[in-house]
Amino acid sequence: MSNFYVSIFQIRGSSYHIGLETGVKLRNTTFVNTLESITKQEIDLPNMKSIYSTFAPHLLEELDGLAQGSGISETRASALFSGYDVPKTESMGCSSLLTKDYYVRNYDFSPALYDGVFSLVQPDHAFASAGYNLQVLGRHDGVNEQGLVAGLHFVSHHGYRKGVSPWAAIRMILDTCSSLKEAVAMLKEIPHSACYNFSLGDRNGNMAEVEASPDKVRVRYGDSFLSCVNHFQDDHLKRNNRRSIEGSLQRNKHLLSLKDKQLSHHQMFQHFKNMDSPVFFTDYENLFGTLHTFSYSYQEARILTTIAGSKQVLDVDVQEWANGEDICEKKLSGIIVT
Repeated sequence: MSNFYVSIFQIRGSSYHIGLETGVKLRNTTFVNTLESITKQEIDLPNMKSIYSTFAPHLLEELDGLAQGSGISETRASALFSGYDVPKTESMGCSSLLTKDYYVRNYDFSPALYDGVFSLVQPDHAFASAGYNLQVLGRHDGVNEQGLVAGLHFVSHHGYRKGVSPWAAIRMILDTCSSLKEAVAMLKEIPHSACYNFSLGDRNGNMAEVEASPDKVRVRYGDSFLSCVNHFQDDHLKRNNRRSIEGSLQRNKHLLSLKDKQLSHHQMFQHFKNMDSPVFFTDYENLFGTLHTFSYSYQEARILTTIAGSKQVLDVDVQEWANGEDICEKKLSGIIVT
C-alpha cells in the first residue's frame, strides 16, 4: 500500500503561456526524468511540425513554452512531450461506457509511468478542456467546453510506425473539435502510430468507437449505449488484436450487462470507482491497476473524477470553469493497493 497523488493545474492564456507554466511546474520532477529514460533523444522535427501544423498548430506554441519552462532545447522538448514517434510502450487497459446522458471510464496502468496531473486549460485560440495529462502535452481522456468527451484504449503495436500517439490525438480533437462528427473526421486523417480504440461522445448524445490502426480506421457507432475496451471488433481489423484478449472480452461482457440497469451518471461513476468492481484492477506490478476514474454528464456539463483509493471526488462544472470560475482543489490524494 502506498500514497498516490495527482496535481491539478489550472492555466488560461496563450498556448505558449500554458506550455511555459506547465513546464515550470514539472521542471526536474521525477516524472520528467522518467520520460528522459523512455523517449528518443531526437525525433524528425520537420515532420512532426508539419503534422501538428495541419491538425493543431497552437500545440507547437505550447511545445515552445514547455521547452522554455523546462529549461531544455526545442529539439529535446519535442522528443519528450510532443507524442510523435514515441518508442513502443507496454500495454495498458481502459474500460469506457457511453450512454446518451454520460461518459464514464477507468484508466488502468502503472503509477510509475503516469504523469499524475489533471489539467484544466483555456488557450486563447482553442477550446477549453479538462483531462488527465499523458506525456505532458497529451491526454488520457478529457472533455472540452463544447461537450465533446474522449478517451484512448490500447489494442496492439501491430503495424507500428512513426506517427502520432493516441494521447496527442486526444488532445488535438479536444482542442479543435466541437462534435463527434468533427472528431471522427480528424481521427480518420491523423497518421496513427499504433492500434488504439478511441471512445467518443458529444453533448447531443452521439457516440462512437473509432478503431484506428496505422493503415486503416473504422468507426462503430452506438445508438443509446456503447462499450469500449482493448480489442478491435471490426472484422477488417480483428487480425490486429493481441493473441490474448480474454480480459478485454470479459470486461466488455460486464459492461454490456449494465445496459438494462439504467444507472444514473452518479451510480455508474460509483460502480467504476469501487475497488470491488469488475472494471477496477489492482495488478499494478503487471501494468494493469486502475489509476483514475473519469466521467462526464452531458446535461449537467459536469465532470466527476477520482483517483485510485481516494475518498475525494473532484466535481467540476465545465461551463462555469470555461466562464472564468476556478476550482479550489489543488491536488487529489489516494492510495495504491497491491
